[in-house]
Formats: sequence, structure tokens, C-alpha cells
Amino acid sequence: MGKLKVYADRMSQPSRAVLIFCRVNGIDFEEIKVDISKGHHLTPDFTEVNPLQKVPAIVHGNLKLSESHAILVYLASAFTGIADHWYPTELSRRAKINSVMDWHHSNLRNGAVNYLIHTTLAPALGRQLNPKAAIEAEKVLLSSLKALEDFWLNGDDGGFLCDNTQPSVADLSMVCELMQLEVLDERDRSRILSPYKKVLQWIENTRTATNPHFEEVHNILYRVKKKLEQQRARTAETGTDPSNRMGGPSKI
Repeated sequence: MGKLKVYADRMSQPSRAVLIFCRVNGIDFEEIKVDISKGHHLTPDFTEVNPLQKVPAIVHGNLKLSESHAILVYLASAFTGIADHWYPTELSRRAKINSVMDWHHSNLRNGAVNYLIHTTLAPALGRQLNPKAAIEAEKVLLSSLKALEDFWLNGDDGGFLCDNTQPSVADLSMVCELMQLEVLDERDRSRILSPYKKVLQWIENTRTATNPHFEEVHNILYRVKKKLEQQRARTAETGTDPSNRMGGPSKI
């Protein structure tokens, strides 16, 4: 079928999940960088791969596929030697994984993405911060974290979603989602996450199970976090917000 091609921007949470999965499982692939901040996802070449102009996307032989959950399920099923815990063959366990991934998009992802944009990332996207929208997004995010804590992680100390003892594609996808909160002010991030002890342990469990690839793929996020911390420090010293001088989309 030819070598797998993965089109990704590492600032994209779903892109990181796909890249980490490939690396952890020893899948031979070519990473093709699509820099959203530079509009690469809007080019004719990428539009041929994914007409919806979203990352991640893959090409494997004649197959062109988008949507990260569909990609993760395909990879777990199409390549030999992938451990069963990633996407179990037993139907009831698989159904639970599908269930939590369906829940993810309209709950955790919706809350986390919108909170980050309206509190932190909007200036880097050429937009204004929107405190009112941030308040509404925070409600969805906190409700989602509570559901994770009280329902999806409420097993017999399995350590992962749906009381599994090893990570699934759902764990990887959703932990990458929450890792985006690293770019928040540390006090804000702690305020949001610290009440949810199971969630914090689950993040560490997934990180440990997928290292060193987890940390390597997230390096770009840590660099952005450091840059934002430096900008906040300058703002505190001078009273001038550097984001007000940003002329257009950038990596932050």
C-alpha cells in the first residue's frame, strides 16, 4: 500500500495523538508538517488530501482519511502487531471506547478548545479575547472534567478510561486534548485541574505509558508555554500586553 503519510501540525491536539500512536506502535510513516498558522491547510495540495482543510489527515495507499478518531481506529485495525488494548477486538470493550470518543467532541473538546481561545490564544489567531465566551466555555470544560472524574474514570482503579488497565486510542486522544491547557497561566491551569485527582493521575498514566514519544511530540507545546510565560512577565513589568502588537496568526 505504500508508506503511510501523516499530515499534521503539532500544535493540534488531534495531530499529536495520531503522531504519538504511530511512534509508540512502531508504525513506519512519513510526517508531513502542515503549519496552520501559515495557512498550509488552505493550499491546493493539502486540499486534495482533505477537502475539509483540517488536520490531521492521512494517506495510505488509495485511502485518504481525516478526523483523528477515525484515523486512530483505522491505524489500530490496519497495521499488524498493534496491542489489543488500543482498540479492543472484544465488542463490548470496543463499544465503550467508541462511546467515550463520541462524548469527547461535544463535551471535553468543545469546552477546552473554546476556553483556550477566549482566554489565551485569540490574539495569536488574529482575534480578540472574549471573557463572556470564556465563562461559557469554562462551564462546559468543568462539567466535562467532572464527568471524567465521576463516570469515565470511576472504575476499580484501572488507571485508564472505562476501567482499562492499559491505554486505548480514547485515552491518548483525550489526554492530548487536556495537555493543551499547558499554555494557560499556571495558576489558572491549577485552578481548573487540581480538584480532579483521578484526571491528573490518568494524564500521568497515559504520559508514562507512551513516553518518550509523548514528551517529544509535546515539545512544541512546552516551547509555546515558555514564550507565553515570558510575555506575561513582560506585561506584569510594563503594563503593556505584547499580544496587542501581534500582526496576525502565529504559533502562539
